Amino acid sequence: MVKGDILGQARKAKRTLLTEIESKELLKEAGIPVVEAKLARTKTEAIALSTKLGFPVVLKVISPDVVHKSDSGGVKLGLQNATQVGKAYSDIISSVKKHYPKAKIQGVSVQKMVRPGVEVIIGMTKDAQFGPVLMFGLGGILVEVLKDVAFKIVPLTKRDAHEMIREIKGYPLLEGYRGQEPADIQFLENLILKVSDFVDKNAEIKELDLNPIFAYKDKAVAVDARVILEPVL
Repeated sequence: MVKGDILGQARKAKRTLLTEIESKELLKEAGIPVVEAKLARTKTEAIALSTKLGFPVVLKVISPDVVHKSDSGGVKLGLQNATQVGKAYSDIISSVKKHYPKAKIQGVSVQKMVRPGVEVIIGMTKDAQFGPVLMFGLGGILVEVLKDVAFKIVPLTKRDAHEMIREIKGYPLLEGYRGQEPADIQFLENLILKVSDFVDKNAEIKELDLNPIFAYKDKAVAVDARVILEPVL
């Protein structure tokens, strides 16, 4: 079973931060749509996986010691061919080593570059008083700049999910502002409920971030994911 294996390996290594690949495997098993990421331990593997997936692709550093991948030069987007992938792999490894000299680098994740959509975030943190609290808002860097988010206590009802989406100031963007592609609001409501259910059934999860999620007119998919486990006492 995927979940048991992933959590077991993390516990054995005394890790609380799951890698992007581990996080996505857990979420995928729970029926949450993610852009699948494959681990490449070498430059040759990265090129082979990219060719198999089909260009353009994205490479991201995989390390249990690196939380903010972009800030350390650990992400390369829109790679169009094998030459670009090879260079990106080398650049990522050297940049991350410079920023995190002691980091254990497992390799890079390779994933297909998907077309942009409306960027949203679904996250979870634990409140000392209320327990798990789910967050929804505009995603990408906008969540840090605008902080346009809504919160609800887990477990959520259908009404909670419905209200949560409409509470954010950026809701018009989801409806298709000025001719932009609208998001499938009902799909997002169901996605929020799936994440709520996942969190409710997995008490060992301390924090969760799906950011960004690209929302389209007929679906939504998490491009990046981060899961943090409760420390073992």
